[in-house]
Amino acid sequence: MKIVVAAGGNSTERDVSLVSGKNVYKALKKNGHKVILLDVFYGYNAADAKNPEALFDTDREWDKDINDIAEADPDIESLKEQRPDHSNAYFGPNVIEICRCADIVFLALHGGAGENGKVQAAFDIYDIKYTGSGYLSSALAMDKYFSKILFQTNNIPTPNFVLVKDNGDTDPVMPFPCVVKTRAGGSSVGVYLVNDKNEYEKALKDAFMYGDDVLVEEYIKGHDYTVAVVDGKAYPIVDIAPVEGFYDYKNKYQAGKTVEVCPADLPPLKTRDMQEIAVRVFEVLEIDGYARMDFVMAENGKMYCLEANTLPGMTKTSLVPLEAKTLGISFGDLCEKIIKVSLKKYEAKK
Repeated sequence: MKIVVAAGGNSTERDVSLVSGKNVYKALKKNGHKVILLDVFYGYNAADAKNPEALFDTDREWDKDINDIAEADPDIESLKEQRPDHSNAYFGPNVIEICRCADIVFLALHGGAGENGKVQAAFDIYDIKYTGSGYLSSALAMDKYFSKILFQTNNIPTPNFVLVKDNGDTDPVMPFPCVVKTRAGGSSVGVYLVNDKNEYEKALKDAFMYGDDVLVEEYIKGHDYTVAVVDGKAYPIVDIAPVEGFYDYKNKYQAGKTVEVCPADLPPLKTRDMQEIAVRVFEVLEIDGYARMDFVMAENGKMYCLEANTLPGMTKTSLVPLEAKTLGISFGDLCEKIIKVSLKKYEAKK
């Protein structure tokens, strides 16, 4: 197949996306596909871009300039200034033209327009096939406020929450400790565990840098877990234990910062219940193909779904590949499976 792996973008999760894209690119290329790894924000503007169909047959190493994930999320304004054409447009030069030549685009994008449905909607308009969910389910899952409303409406347990506007009011809306988080972020960027009013005010100030409103969420003291759902079926649960602090951006992507155990050592009934809730979230948000649902289990054994991720990471420390490995599915085979299940929605439209 001719496949474009779409990565990069201009969100705070850009570095994670590029590394995910690099891993997917190498795996699909090893499997014999004709693959292009494309940074959708910078695009591709070399002389041979005039013939995008021929790019799939070149021997170019598309991943050679991609480095490991830094400890801090990238400076987006600096990123925009460095773009060769100095445009603020999300898609860089020739991105759409190259993607239209592919049999499918593997979305390795994380955060921002790459995960909130905007890229998916644009690709729908251009009749470009892509992996993962469509624009509506992507938008609902990315917006933590709307997704949690749907959780409550459908009896899916989730921590209590309040939406806070950027209107200068810094009075606490929930007892401490609590969690302040961006309404539509990912990779734990813009997520803060706060213990008093001073920390709360600072967290609000920082979180409002990412958007005009934030979510203040009840803090559930307990243990973190995650469950992938692929083609409507739950994968083994991962037990997540940061060595220090909570499961933030640094602990997620720096090797050795978190201990992940799969399958999680849970009683069979708890395992079944968490997997059933994960599948229920998948159905309620009408997710296509695959996703990963994050949970916290309180000390009393009650479990809460925190959010759904419709384009989970595919890095060396990512959790869906770990769950697949537990089932005996290699990284390359997982990529193939994601493509296969994603094509179902297009076959149904024929």
